[in-house]
Amino acid sequence: MKTTYQITLGGVKRELTLCPLNENLQIAGFVVLGDYELTEACARELVKIAPEHDYMLTAECKGIPLIHEMAKMLGEKTHFVARKKAKLYMKNIFSAAVKSITTEGDQMLYLDGKDAELIKGKRILIIDDVISTGESIRALEQLVLEAGGIVAGKLCVLAEGDAQGRSDIKYLAPLPLFDKEGNPIA
Repeated sequence: MKTTYQITLGGVKRELTLCPLNENLQIAGFVVLGDYELTEACARELVKIAPEHDYMLTAECKGIPLIHEMAKMLGEKTHFVARKKAKLYMKNIFSAAVKSITTEGDQMLYLDGKDAELIKGKRILIIDDVISTGESIRALEQLVLEAGGIVAGKLCVLAEGDAQGRSDIKYLAPLPLFDKEGNPIA
């Protein structure tokens, strides 16, 4: 039985641990947190396919190092992070519900009203690490639209499973789903 899946992104090879979703299906765990070499390589490749935009937005937490590195490479001084919990300093909050396959239970994403003011009328590029069901991207898009912004594009490092067939996203590489034995499935 296979327990890992090898992937190469921007010249950087990694072994991703297979994680069971249920008794018949597994996903490969992709984590850029704490891996600067992988984060930088992915950001460099995402910058190459990024459409014109005014600002970028991601969801807390694995998108944060990606968007930060992309902003540095692009010379952008401001980007936005939708938080998983509202913070005391946030005012006039926008929120969107999201159900992730990697996190138990329903979640919310929150956008500070000050960020929403800057987003209004601007072209926003949405960034994520992995798109699978598309729920996180949908929630981020909802926040952009509620703030009066324009979605300039949606980028992710990996498109998992059915997300590979989506025409509204750009990604660096496909990521298969896996059967209980660790074999890739369509």
